[in-house]
Amino acid sequence: MRVADGPWYELRPAGPGLSHIVERHVAPWMRCNMWLIHGRDTNLLIDTGMGLRPIKPEIAALGEKPVTAVCTHCHFDHIGCAHEFDHRLGHAAEAMDYATPDLVRSCASSWIGAELLTALPHEGYELKNFRLTPAPLTGHLDEGDVLDTGDRVFSVLHLPGHSPGSIALYEKATRTLFSGDVIYDGMLIDNAWHSDAPAYEDSLRRLKELAVEQVHAGHENSFGRERLHELIDCYLAGGQRLGDPAAWVAEQAP
Repeated sequence: MRVADGPWYELRPAGPGLSHIVERHVAPWMRCNMWLIHGRDTNLLIDTGMGLRPIKPEIAALGEKPVTAVCTHCHFDHIGCAHEFDHRLGHAAEAMDYATPDLVRSCASSWIGAELLTALPHEGYELKNFRLTPAPLTGHLDEGDVLDTGDRVFSVLHLPGHSPGSIALYEKATRTLFSGDVIYDGMLIDNAWHSDAPAYEDSLRRLKELAVEQVHAGHENSFGRERLHELIDCYLAGGQRLGDPAAWVAEQAP
C-alpha cells in the first residue's frame, strides 16, 4: 500500500464558525467526524480521530486560539490525538480508558480489520501495531455542564448506552447537536463490551424530546430533525442496530 500524499486530514468549512475534519485515508465506514468550533476566545475540537498522524499542527493553520479537546467517548477512532492537547475533557465514567487505553477497552480489537486504510500514514506502518497514546483527562464533563467559547455556549448532555460516558454538546441558540456516537445516520452500536441497550433507549428518547434542528454526528453525514426522529424511532422499534461487529467489519473488505 502506498504512503499517503499530502495532508492526512481533510479540513473544510461546515458553516459559520465550524470546520469538519476527517482522516482522508481511513475508510469511510470507520472514519470519525471531528468538529472544530471556532469561538471568540477559545476553540473546541470535538473528538480527535485514530491518531495515525498528529492533528494539532494541521488545525493550527486555522488560527492561534487555544484548543480544548472534547472527547465524546473513549473509543479508539475518537481519541487518538487527544494527548496532543493541554486541555482534554470527557466523562469521569471513562477516565481510566483515557489514562490507560488499550485495544480491548477502546474497542480497537473488535473494529480494526478489513480494508481500514486506503494509504499508510508513513513508510513501513503496519495496522497490526496500532496503539493509543495515554491522554488522561484534565477535567470532567457531566450532565448540565456548560462550555463557553466567549460567543457561543454549549450544554453537556450525558447520554449513556453506546458507552457509559458518552456525551453530546447542545447549542440551544442554534438548536444544534454534536452527538458523537449517540446517534448518527447509520447502523447504531449497542453491543460493545460496555454498552447498555436499555440505557441507550432512554438516551435516544431524551434526544427525541430535545429541540434540535441540526445534528453533527460522530460518523456519516449531518442531518436534521426529521431524520433524527426517523433514526430514533427505527432503533426503538428494534431496527437500526449493527449486530455482530466482527461480521460487519469482515463484510467491508472489497
